[in-house]
Amino acid sequence: MTENGPVVELDEARARGLLSGQSLGRLVERIGEITEVFPVNYWSDGHRIVFRTAPGTKLVGTVAAKEIIFEIDEVTEDTAWSVVARCSARVLDKGEEQEYAEQLDLKPLVPTVKQVFVELSVDSLSGRFFNLDDEPEAEPETIA
Repeated sequence: MTENGPVVELDEARARGLLSGQSLGRLVERIGEITEVFPVNYWSDGHRIVFRTAPGTKLVGTVAAKEIIFEIDEVTEDTAWSVVARCSARVLDKGEEQEYAEQLDLKPLVPTVKQVFVELSVDSLSGRFFNLDDEPEAEPETIA
């Protein structure tokens, strides 16, 4: 993927494609003055993000937060990109919803029991693509 300019804003379709093509992201929750960041493996179709968890801080924060931020990125030698999703969250009901989620390609990364499935609905999405290179020299009139 190549784009013009050092920083290019991704269109929504490309951002959704990147979101659905990855499996590891960062879940950001804010409750009052406390912000928590958790790495999570996930499944996504670009509109929804599903991850597994266990009872604890991550689950409590996901349920209590008014808004969840989910971020993914990738850096190569010459390029990088980042996608940020603003989401609302809900715990999937046991029964049909959980049975459906269990069919997704979603296994815990660490050997722990995680039987709670959480679905994030993507409310808005933004992304940027970066062409990496050496920093150019500043023009003399731009130096303060």
